Amino acid sequence: MAALFGSRVRKLRTAAGLTQAELGARTHVVSTRITQIERASGARPTLALTQALDTALGADGLLVDLWPYVYREAFPDWSRSFIELSERAEDIGQYAAHLVPGLLQTEAYARAVLRVGLTLKSDEQLEERLKARLTRQVRLSAPDRPALWVVLDEAVLRRPIGGRVVMREQLERLLSAADEPHITLQVLPFDQGEHDAMGGSLTILRLPGATDVVYTEGAHYGQLVEEPSEVAKFSLTYDRLRAAALPPLMSLDMIRSVMEDNHRGANVPSRSERRRVAQEQLQQSGRGRLRRGGRWGPRPRPRP
Repeated sequence: MAALFGSRVRKLRTAAGLTQAELGARTHVVSTRITQIERASGARPTLALTQALDTALGADGLLVDLWPYVYREAFPDWSRSFIELSERAEDIGQYAAHLVPGLLQTEAYARAVLRVGLTLKSDEQLEERLKARLTRQVRLSAPDRPALWVVLDEAVLRRPIGGRVVMREQLERLLSAADEPHITLQVLPFDQGEHDAMGGSLTILRLPGATDVVYTEGAHYGQLVEEPSEVAKFSLTYDRLRAAALPPLMSLDMIRSVMEDNHRGANVPSRSERRRVAQEQLQQSGRGRLRRGGRWGPRPRPRP
């Protein structure tokens, strides 16, 4: 796909009578960047650069339409289907066992995570995956943004990915994200002990038409589950994780405590206290609504 994209850029540039240097000047990049794109030899173009190329070459949206297929090549085969489906999802529910989900990662945190991947072949591939990951986050602020409900294992907060400075910035990002009406965060504390999803992370995507798809993921593998009976089992597991996790307000308090490096003195409330607070939250203007029509689903998105 990168080669096809480059070929289209070259043909459009030639038809427009532009040199690589002239096209680079119009899109605010150096001529060697245009050369890399046309030869499919460098990092994949960003969406912003693709839009600029499309406008400069009068491509009428052709390059923008090709771009999603180009940037998916930066990912292993087993994750491409998940990425495609997640772009269509109306609701997203996630349990994160080890890392902050990609949709909520800061650039520094994402870079630290991607750098240790065994599938990386070069620094250029690292930059490709980083740009693609950050670009996916744009959908959280789009008019058709999905409702996002994330349960973070306590280990996600405790492991200082990228060092203390990077991790503090990441925790601040989580707190900021939780202020958004379409995003809900919970923390599953260590004292809950063993549970059904200890083997890895879990994502439930609700697609148009109320069809649910599940994606399970480990360090170097992923599996898409579409069989209804299996999806139902994973949905039940996710419901149990949310029920066992701290209520949203207590979860944010725990994130703040870890961020301030005060976790040794952080008091994780008892189960009875959690139940009491959860009941109070459920009574507050529907914000704690955990089920919709008898099925799993994050709270409804506000009207734009």
